[in-house]
Amino acid sequence: MTVYSLPYGISQLRFQLPGDIQAEVISPRHIPAAAHPLEVVRKALTSTVGSISLSEFIGVRTAAIAINDKTRPVPHHDLLPPLLDQLRSLGIPDTSVTLWIATGAHPPMTADEFDQVVPAEVLRRCQVFSHDCDDVRNLIYLGSTHRQTPVWVNRSYADADLRIAVGNIEPHQFQGFSGGSKSVAIGLAGRTTINHNHAMMTEPLARLGEYAHNPAREDVEEIGRLIGIHFALNAILNDKKELVKAFAGHPEAVMQAGIPLARRICQVQVRERFDLMIVSPGGHPKDINIYQTQKALAHAALVTRKGGAIILAAACPEGAGSESYVRWVQQHCSMQQVISSFASAPFLVGPHKAYQIARDATRFQVRIISQMNDDYLRRLLFSPAPNIDIALAELLPSLPRPARIGIMPIANTTIPDVQADHLP
Repeated sequence: MTVYSLPYGISQLRFQLPGDIQAEVISPRHIPAAAHPLEVVRKALTSTVGSISLSEFIGVRTAAIAINDKTRPVPHHDLLPPLLDQLRSLGIPDTSVTLWIATGAHPPMTADEFDQVVPAEVLRRCQVFSHDCDDVRNLIYLGSTHRQTPVWVNRSYADADLRIAVGNIEPHQFQGFSGGSKSVAIGLAGRTTINHNHAMMTEPLARLGEYAHNPAREDVEEIGRLIGIHFALNAILNDKKELVKAFAGHPEAVMQAGIPLARRICQVQVRERFDLMIVSPGGHPKDINIYQTQKALAHAALVTRKGGAIILAAACPEGAGSESYVRWVQQHCSMQQVISSFASAPFLVGPHKAYQIARDATRFQVRIISQMNDDYLRRLLFSPAPNIDIALAELLPSLPRPARIGIMPIANTTIPDVQADHLP
């Protein structure tokens, strides 16, 4: 019998399917990691895209760099040292460089957590702070986008002479792709800005893998222009979270240059929908909490037939990841009630996560396997299962025989190609 494996936290879950049932694995294409990632980053910094070079900023007094928080597998150990070396060669010493951890609406990181995302060498070289979207004293208003998003951003970042964004280009469920300006436009924004932008997630073109005409992503680019982000350094990772390539230059040009490779790695054609999907967000940090894990459910839903089933395996060692999500969902008795309540209330980040989960949990039978307490999961309206075998025993009898089963081990960064006309 075939033994299948799913990333689960920092380990793996291994399981078999009963009888002679076989599954189709839907996973990003493997591309070997760069043999010398630091050299790849150095080359990107000197071979920039978008008609901009860091050499244009020789002699500026201060630089601010936005970096992603602990929920993103950004290889800062590859990206930051060459970037800081480049800035120093331009006359910008480490003491004039500030790193801002771009948490968006996630909880701010504490100082004793900084070493989870910032290499020790960089912590010694530069000041590091965590953004807080609710710290109104350190927000500055820069105007509104043409979609009427009020742009409130981290004041200290906006005041720097040179403003840089560092991150990954990877699929995003309603921004199309992460990367470029998003680390700043959302990651260092005020809550009002994030709420207004994320309210666009229900628009038809605000979807996974859609960049060119995505209203939420277009809004992000406009926010980035209002902030005046000068430069972006982004990595493309393979299925093992290893650096494959880096792009540097103007934020929008970096996206245009990097998306084709990200799509080539992450987009997978699917010939027909599945009766059952067994999925993992991709292990740590993609399954660090429910807030991040939800993306795996959304991506699996794209290729699951209505009335089918989804088994979601996610460790979630940090629980829900959003107190506003927890408070809101616990006011409701069912997933359907969540949907009805969300539709009649003003859009808020946190409750939006409850809506995204309920949107899929009302269309499919969902079981979740995690490190969280079963009673806690039930209060969040989930149906927990102790392991994959028991979840299969509960779900398979209600599915067609033989059931068509798919396995998505790195769901958060997988784009299942559902555009084909032949998909039922």
